[in-house]
Amino acid sequence: MPACEQQRVDDIEDIIGSNDVTPVERYGNKSEVVPKVRLRKKSKRDVDRRTQPASATTNSLSTQDLQDEVNCNKSIIPGTQKIYVKTWGCSHNNSDGEYMAGQLAAYGYKITGNQEEADLWLLNSCTVKNPAEDHFRNDVKHAQRLGKHLVVAGCVPQGQPKLGYIGGISVVGVQQIDRVVEVVEETLKGHTVRLLKQKKHEGKKIGGAPLDLPKIRKNPLIEILAINTGCLNQCTYCKTKHARGELGSYQPEELVERARQSFQEGVCEIWLTSEDTGAYGRDIGVTITELLWQLVEVIPEGCRMRIGMTNPPYILEHLEEMAKILQHPRVYSFLHVPVQAGSDNVLLDMKREYSIDDFRHVVDFLRERVPGITIATDIICGFPTETEEDFEETMSLVEHYKFPSLFINQFFPRPGTPAAKMPQVPAQAKKARTKKISTLFQSYRPYDHKLGQRQQVLVTEVSHDKQYYVAHNKYYDQVLVPKKEEYMGKMMEVIIVETGKHFLKGQLVGDEADVITPSIAQPLAHGQISGIPHILQTPEPPESWSWLTITMAIVVGTFLLDLARILVYHLLYTRT
Repeated sequence: MPACEQQRVDDIEDIIGSNDVTPVERYGNKSEVVPKVRLRKKSKRDVDRRTQPASATTNSLSTQDLQDEVNCNKSIIPGTQKIYVKTWGCSHNNSDGEYMAGQLAAYGYKITGNQEEADLWLLNSCTVKNPAEDHFRNDVKHAQRLGKHLVVAGCVPQGQPKLGYIGGISVVGVQQIDRVVEVVEETLKGHTVRLLKQKKHEGKKIGGAPLDLPKIRKNPLIEILAINTGCLNQCTYCKTKHARGELGSYQPEELVERARQSFQEGVCEIWLTSEDTGAYGRDIGVTITELLWQLVEVIPEGCRMRIGMTNPPYILEHLEEMAKILQHPRVYSFLHVPVQAGSDNVLLDMKREYSIDDFRHVVDFLRERVPGITIATDIICGFPTETEEDFEETMSLVEHYKFPSLFINQFFPRPGTPAAKMPQVPAQAKKARTKKISTLFQSYRPYDHKLGQRQQVLVTEVSHDKQYYVAHNKYYDQVLVPKKEEYMGKMMEVIIVETGKHFLKGQLVGDEADVITPSIAQPLAHGQISGIPHILQTPEPPESWSWLTITMAIVVGTFLLDLARILVYHLLYTRT
């Protein structure tokens, strides 16, 4: 099998504009800035001074002392440094990371993938699983060992701001990503800034930072659009709730406008994401299906939209409309509906607020109304109250539906959650159950019946082994196609010539003339900033020509011109 296993994406404007932070707002937040006190170690020279006469002490304030004073008070010009940005976790987190990188680049900072050359690291964390937080912690410590300026963001510091290993480190809260430039600016000056408040309108929580902020998409062909933040559940194992909080939805018109702008920038695929897309709008009197119909209207022909994860309770009442939307030619017939366990007893202890019959109804209804639909789901193995009998019910559920996309997770107790306080299933039992259900998943091949089919696919990515381009058909199956540059970002018809456990392989039907170009505009180049007119950008923005540098050049030029005028006037005046 090619090294191209299915990517596992967990679902869980201008430079100076009217929405920018004003000086009053900027300096009004000084109460949130905590300066670092830097104590200089006493040198031998300091000790010697105490024993020398006053005249000797005065004379000893020589070149070295002056140099120390200069270094201590050296000015830092914001917008000229290199920033390393790293994100863990779900598509929502990735969207936040793209927004933060875009704002920093628009201000003039250079985004770099080189850790060593970076002046500051921005680490955007995930709190869903222990391993993700472990990687984050390791990178925090690594940055500190290298002496890098450091800003942390994402769900870990938002949910646990008093964690010991992030003490004294600047934090950008999950709803404060529009202020990342301020935080970076102050951090580079040696200050610690922590912005963790929720955004509210008229006392009510909203979706978060504005959607029209500059952004650098990891993939210029894909727009990740967060439609809401937080959720309505109280799952006993979930740490994300501590960070993202209660439901806060964006207004439909804001989301439609962001989608329209994305397509105008050459995007051909849009992902809707949130902690629970099905719960969208319940806080603002709108339903998820109402939003989806509005979005469908602005999707150009040949482009497609993927609907993100939705929990069973919030889709049950919308099944009829959801089936119609998922059949639309510009919407993937794909839905991620996590079940987590096949036992009602375990679901009750998890506080999932649905039964197995509810989940079965969702899957059966959509499979009947949307032929060929892909239903992806999640399983947690070894929840504290899960017995062997409960686990066998989960095995039976997977055996019955043979989900083509199954995310299997061994239970990790997350600090501060009710499940962490329950008696735990022995580690060996959790591992055994995880292995058993993984073996079951590997035992069936969900795509063999598609061999020889003709399918329309949209090419958007490169395979892990770099040998193929990755496209997706109407059902969001992964289809490998030849790696030809002219295919990227295009819709085309292929015939399936090979099937695997996680992929299909396709060959173009007809000739190159049959490739359809869905984009209504040329896609942005890698690293190019969304929301900034292309004319203001170069493919590789030189560090020396950031907007701040240009402004400074104008100021210096004006000063020199005035100085020249004064000198000329002085010469003429003295001669007369």
